Amino acid sequence: MAFRLRTLPAQRDEHISVEVRKLALPIILSNISRSLMNVVDVMMVGHLGAQALAATGMGSMVVWTAISFGIGLRTATQTVSSRRLGQKRYHECGVAMRNGQLLAVVFAVPVSIIGFFNADLIISLVLNEPTIVNLAVDYVSVAFLSVVFAIPCFVFQGFFSGVERTKIHMQVTITANMINIYLNAGLIYGSDGVLKFFQDLGIPWIGILWTWFDFPALGVRGAAIATVIASAFMLGCYFIMLFKKEIKTRFNIFSTHLDAQTLVRQIKLTLPQGIQEVVTMTGYVVFYKIVGIIGVIELAATEIVFTILQTSFMPAAGIGQACATLVGKYLGEKLPDKSEISIHESARLSLLVMGSVGIVFIVFPEQIIQLFTSETGVNEMGVMGLRLAGFVQFIDAIGMTLWFALSGAGNTLFPSLVESFLVWCFFLPGSYFFGVVFGYGFLAPWIFFGSYITLFAVAMVWKVQRDDWKEIEI
Repeated sequence: MAFRLRTLPAQRDEHISVEVRKLALPIILSNISRSLMNVVDVMMVGHLGAQALAATGMGSMVVWTAISFGIGLRTATQTVSSRRLGQKRYHECGVAMRNGQLLAVVFAVPVSIIGFFNADLIISLVLNEPTIVNLAVDYVSVAFLSVVFAIPCFVFQGFFSGVERTKIHMQVTITANMINIYLNAGLIYGSDGVLKFFQDLGIPWIGILWTWFDFPALGVRGAAIATVIASAFMLGCYFIMLFKKEIKTRFNIFSTHLDAQTLVRQIKLTLPQGIQEVVTMTGYVVFYKIVGIIGVIELAATEIVFTILQTSFMPAAGIGQACATLVGKYLGEKLPDKSEISIHESARLSLLVMGSVGIVFIVFPEQIIQLFTSETGVNEMGVMGLRLAGFVQFIDAIGMTLWFALSGAGNTLFPSLVESFLVWCFFLPGSYFFGVVFGYGFLAPWIFFGSYITLFAVAMVWKVQRDDWKEIEI
């Protein structure tokens, strides 16, 4: 029975549905904690004003463009690990992890160095308002150092997810994100401002450690420093987890063997998705620039809405990663029908979760946006954007889950080509011409955003229904 949208409300297999939830829940919690870290970043920086918010938003988007290549490495590591898990070739799961880390170092070290020394040049390409440029350079010059830690973390995430140890991912991420939030507060506001921040939240005792010494307020640079420290801590924690007996021994983790054939497979899986993520994120940087042309208020509102959306997408991303693991494992076991059922159950759960969040966005946008800003103009624009995004949640639940499913099967090329085409040939031109040239303003880019998400979901449904992904050998 092929994947069909009309059958989604009905459960097809209770056992697989439980498997999806069991694998997905730790990833969802870790992803949400990661996104909440970003939300708290924006909330903290938002109190510094619209210009600081716009600068941090654009700066983080630029840095994430570089980091996003790691998603391709994560997918390749997870796809190979889950397939070998299904084939019961456990030592080759460890090979996939080591190969991934080698590729991570080769990519991350030069990118981190280039970004650190060329932050001003990079920011000058996307921003031109002097105050915002200076703030963005302060943020980006430091934040690029996190790339060298974040990319290897993606590989660890792919490995632990691929071998069905998603709780490790959850434990490490939540711990690191709590550290990041606490460091953020002190480094952004300084030892004096941090007390007021936590007092305003009604939890003054949390900031007590910062009162033991005088520390200056570093503003947006402080947010970047906190991210670097937290990323380094996260990488250290992932490495320590490799010493768990059931991980170290079963997967022969500390062998020095690197298999050339598997490395080539991982490169072939990595490149389409890694390049697509960079291309897509570059597109989002251009999108921010387009919105910035419309106005600084509009750019600040967009940063808030996208920060909220990053959190709302995380449950679907967690379910999608669980789906990718099950698809790869069952294909490794030569059980393609179970892979298909895994896709059905994952899409069904994703639609339920993201649809519920979408309803909240549609009904309560004012209350949510007010958590991030007190500026009237930013608030009004943010409410409009968040309400439109609420409708997109239902569609993106399907598109995102099927994207992960195809990646788990080993097809990273088709989704990459489709999304890159839609972003650069539809979403961005439409946003610019209707938002800027024709003068429809803030509303136009968000309408084209929703349309691009819809077209992508349609393409993913069509590809999954073709069933050719069942024949891919890894």
